[in-house]
Amino acid sequence: MILRFFKTIAFRLTVWYAGVFSVSSCVVFILFYFLATQVIVNQMDQELLDKSGIFSTIIQRKGMAGANNLAVLEAQAAGEKKVFFRLLYPNGEVFATSHMGYWGNIQVHQPSLEALIRLKEHVFLTQTVKHDARPLKSSKARVLYDFVAPDVILQTGLSMDTYESFLAAYKRIFGLAMGFVVVFSALLGWFMSKKALSGVDTITTTVKKITGSTLDERVFETGNQDELDYLAKTFNQMLDRIQILIKSIQEMSDNIAHDLKSPITRIRGFAELSLVQQDTLDDYRAMAANTIEESDRLLDMINTMLVISKVDAGQEEFNFELIDLSAMILDACELYQPLAEERQLDFTFDIQDQAIVSGDRRMLQRAFSNLVDNAFKYTRPNDSVSVRLLNDVSKLTVEISDTGIGIDPLDLEKIFQRFYRADESRTKQGAGLGLSLARTIARAHSGDITVTSQKGENTCFSFVLPHGNSPVI
Repeated sequence: MILRFFKTIAFRLTVWYAGVFSVSSCVVFILFYFLATQVIVNQMDQELLDKSGIFSTIIQRKGMAGANNLAVLEAQAAGEKKVFFRLLYPNGEVFATSHMGYWGNIQVHQPSLEALIRLKEHVFLTQTVKHDARPLKSSKARVLYDFVAPDVILQTGLSMDTYESFLAAYKRIFGLAMGFVVVFSALLGWFMSKKALSGVDTITTTVKKITGSTLDERVFETGNQDELDYLAKTFNQMLDRIQILIKSIQEMSDNIAHDLKSPITRIRGFAELSLVQQDTLDDYRAMAANTIEESDRLLDMINTMLVISKVDAGQEEFNFELIDLSAMILDACELYQPLAEERQLDFTFDIQDQAIVSGDRRMLQRAFSNLVDNAFKYTRPNDSVSVRLLNDVSKLTVEISDTGIGIDPLDLEKIFQRFYRADESRTKQGAGLGLSLARTIARAHSGDITVTSQKGENTCFSFVLPHGNSPVI
């Protein structure tokens, strides 16, 4: 349970919130610390430079005696533990100084003296002060080396005890503040992460309620138009699609069961009749012929289903080539002419020449034949069926029109679903796969099939193919 908690998104988000907030606060504290240190040092340097300027003025007016007196007076006024003064010759020899009891170990720093003489610019130095009375206790001083006269160097220093106390107090405050920041940021991060993930918890709760028989549950949409609201909408849309898919699968299963049951029942009936009737060779031949016919119908239905599934999955291998669609349709129409005369149909066709497409000849023939078969099946005797091929600039359109029984407006799109059969077609032989296969083939060739119809009057299927484009499968 504990390990699971550490793996949760809420815990990881809390760690991220706390980490980012704590690191940012730490960076701000550190930057402020260095900024404060720099300001303190600059302030002390400026104070030392001001004292150097005063000494330079006194020397010009009152000479070295005045400078010596000034050193003593300044040290006494500020406090001997706060400031010290030394007047040096360029060789480092001290000729005047304030009381140095507190600053005993502050000696002349020769490298700084040499740098001053060489560069002719003042030199600052931070030195450690060790106290004889408290060996373990030390402090720091900011020391200035500067010319106050052509051959006179001032060495003066300020104690940094006050500033160090301030910085030490700042560090203690920093430690306490960082502890508070870490705790506060962790609590705030946990609150924010739980609030941000509340929508995910809602989705999770809804998912747990959903089973195969309860697909009506939906995630509550807040309407905030944020990512979680979009996720909830997407999830609900997915549930809608799943519900529709399951419903269509159930309907398809029922249709498959019905369409398989009929031929299998007939095959069994033929066999049963053969057993109860006289055992003549003609009886067995009739049973075999009927069994073959029904088996062929079953195989045709199964093969059609396989073709549709393979094309939808992109697994069907098409043999694409340039095809004269006008010649192909003209040949097919001539083959249908005797059947039209047999069924007493007025069958006409108007085919424009040189309609070239890139496609699979076998598949296109099958799609066109399914459309013509469908028109013949639902057209009454003495009515008409016509085929037209329109060759436009960008597309080719094959129109198969009839003056048959028509299609109910509610069924116009459903007729392309697998195994769907309108009420009027229940009495006709078929499995309800022809139109589905035809549209699948058309779309595999980057085209489509659409239908318009008036109930009881006419129907027109439009088989549209791109002109001169190679489809992508």
